[in-house]
Amino acid sequence: MLQPSSSQGLPSRQPGTTISHLQGRPLLVARILWLLLVAAALITFIASIPGAFAAAHIVCPSAAECSGGLTVNQARQLAHLGLSLDFYGALGVGLSIFLEVVYVTIGVIIFWLKADDWMALLGSLTLVTFGSVFRDFNPDPSASLFLYVLALVMAFFGNCCIGLFFYLFPSGAFAPRWVRWLALIWVAYWAIKTLILGTVLANSGLDLVFFLGLLLSVVATQIYRYRRVSTPEQRRQTKWVVFGLSLALLGFLSLIIVASVIPLPIIPDLIGSSLLYVFLSLIPLSIGVAMLRSRLWDIDVIINRALVYGILTVSLALIYGGSILALQAILQIFLSGNQFAIVGSTLLIALLFQPLRRRIQALIDRRFYRRKYDAARTLETFSATLRSEVDLNQLSEHLVTVIEETMQPECISLWLCKIGPKRAPDANM
Repeated sequence: MLQPSSSQGLPSRQPGTTISHLQGRPLLVARILWLLLVAAALITFIASIPGAFAAAHIVCPSAAECSGGLTVNQARQLAHLGLSLDFYGALGVGLSIFLEVVYVTIGVIIFWLKADDWMALLGSLTLVTFGSVFRDFNPDPSASLFLYVLALVMAFFGNCCIGLFFYLFPSGAFAPRWVRWLALIWVAYWAIKTLILGTVLANSGLDLVFFLGLLLSVVATQIYRYRRVSTPEQRRQTKWVVFGLSLALLGFLSLIIVASVIPLPIIPDLIGSSLLYVFLSLIPLSIGVAMLRSRLWDIDVIINRALVYGILTVSLALIYGGSILALQAILQIFLSGNQFAIVGSTLLIALLFQPLRRRIQALIDRRFYRRKYDAARTLETFSATLRSEVDLNQLSEHLVTVIEETMQPECISLWLCKIGPKRAPDANM
């Protein structure tokens, strides 16, 4: 029979939890540093707007030679619709401002509500400096060398914050401890990359391989945390962040696939570019919910639906594009035009929607949510753990996790009382 060592029940800190609150002078220094970095990020973002607007007026002979501008064919389509290059540039700048406002707003909200938590400060700073990392154009060095150097420094800080955030999230501690060396390598990588910016090494194949290796280490760290270290609450936070990142990635890939399979005229292309910014805005929303209100909604249901319909959308887009190309190749032998191919592909998609959705739903449930649909097996596994586990804290955490996964209660409380020594019978009785 396991007995707690204290009458207070479970200790206040469970495995996987870390105290990340700041007090006194460290808190003041962290807040001042946060304010300085945020001010620098906003200044460099505003200074980069003229360059981005000017680049949108560049017309290139082909798509391969374009970087932020339009091809000759796209410029003609735009003019045919009565839209100017100023409109195109204003739309691009407006979308960038929209995304920056979303990231900065959520970052400021996290800072305002959890300014004494250094992990929340890091998450907030990561969101605010996001624009510095993914900015297409830096301030013109000929106009202001100081702003140009400041933009490079902020891009370095932004890249460092992204890596450190995911190495430390959600507990604020490196797990396992040797991950701190990976974090140091991440910082060194971006320091070197910033110094060799514009050289051949900056975009070499070796650089790409090394960067992908670092990304895989971040993913592996989060998987290890989720399976071995995180508490149920921290797992819920991780699910929210993974949900936002996955949805943004699925949306990005869907738009890329559609644009690659079906060449779009200028208006659908602009709509697709606008949707891309909407998908990217899901990342800060998910991080904000994870750090502030992760218990507000049942994230498992949302992730399940997002996985099913995200995979379904990508699959149907591939089938639709492939069937159009195949039917066009077959029908052009007998008929001219592609109307029959489009009609046939549309009918095929309508017929495949429900069967494909059911197959994907079954696959997702079987692969990712098996324990929720097989409570008996979960309880059997817990029974085996019960016979071998000797640590009370670990056993309590396993019990809470099993109840949460099988019964899905709104809240769980576990109280353990200390069994005192048995008193000897009174001789006078």
